[in-house]
Amino acid sequence: MARKVRNSTLESRSARLKLTVRRKPYTGPSLARGVMLLYRRNRTDGRWIVKASDGHGQYWTKVFSDADDFEESDGRTVLTFFAAQDQAKKLARGTADTPESAPITVAGALDDYAADLAARGADVYNARWPQAHLTGALLARPVQLLTAKELKRWRDGLLAKIAPATINRLCNALCAALELARQHDPRRIQNRDAWETGLAGLPDAQRARNVILPAAQVHAFVAAAHARDHALGLLVETLAVTGARPSQVVRLRVEDLHHHPSKPKLMMPKSGKGGGRNRSQKRLERYSVPITPALANKLKRAVVGRAPDALLLVRADGSSWGDDPSNRYRSDIRAIVTSIGEDADRVTLYALRHSNIVGMLLRNIPIRVIASLHNTSISQIERNYSTLITEHSDEVSRVALLHEPSPADATVVPISGR
Repeated sequence: MARKVRNSTLESRSARLKLTVRRKPYTGPSLARGVMLLYRRNRTDGRWIVKASDGHGQYWTKVFSDADDFEESDGRTVLTFFAAQDQAKKLARGTADTPESAPITVAGALDDYAADLAARGADVYNARWPQAHLTGALLARPVQLLTAKELKRWRDGLLAKIAPATINRLCNALCAALELARQHDPRRIQNRDAWETGLAGLPDAQRARNVILPAAQVHAFVAAAHARDHALGLLVETLAVTGARPSQVVRLRVEDLHHHPSKPKLMMPKSGKGGGRNRSQKRLERYSVPITPALANKLKRAVVGRAPDALLLVRADGSSWGDDPSNRYRSDIRAIVTSIGEDADRVTLYALRHSNIVGMLLRNIPIRVIASLHNTSISQIERNYSTLITEHSDEVSRVALLHEPSPADATVVPISGR
């Protein structure tokens, strides 16, 4: 049986009722290392409060039951001094057999968010990514005790290490985890303003960093990829022709290739972006994307002997590119970019998507069609590419400029009688 701690000020009903009614709790006994029982004297029944350490120099408190000041204990919502000790220790250690378990920490919120993402068929990276940047103290902190000031201090401290746009994406992922924790425990977690204010997006962080390559450099990119590794070359060429995301093309199946002599196409899997809680279902949907006969012929030769439900694009050893393909091609792409005279810190594989979208815009393809072909929205295209369109449309718009007429263009008016 657990040892009970005595305290003459709080252990009896009569002793507690002699205390002055006040908002500040009375300090009770230490029940274990980092765990203390407190008591708040009210005009009606008093309240038992547990105070526990988070292991990093901070404490959290939680009111967990009424004291038996004016009514008898029921073993659950009204507790005696000694019963309150047992419940306080359970709460502090997260072993309470009641819904009032220990408050969830930031680390626990991220774990729950990862499980939620996995259940919805989404990438758990968004839940694991913040863990690499959060301090140990913040990870151990109960969500209900977070303040806007400490979250803002953490966010601003990242500016020395990563770009503002990346910080905003990181904060969005953390906010999603904290919001999920709040939805699961809304009665205790009532400090949503802490992350809405402390993790608010940094201004001027969404400046377009899209790199647009001229057609000649895109061809050089594809040729260098084929020269380095034919399997990688097929992946790169498919991205260049379709403008799809790498995470989409690596999920293509053999049956998604519709080979036609003059009008071949791919049935591209959707990315799942913006899918909300139906993300996994959205990723199963396909949409038609035209490809060149040359690419279709290369893909057809590459899949000879494969089953219809086999992956269309695989690595040289026949294995999958995986859910996070960049981990398997990053170093090769950097070498390829360098070999064509571009800056590997500036140009990534996504430059092929950006170049494809801008190329279509400059050829006056309707923006609605472009959005559909690239599994995005009109608003996203206008926001991300409007500046680039202006920068790269010089030759298109120059023909419409008003020029001074040349002498040969002047109208010759004949003189009467001559």
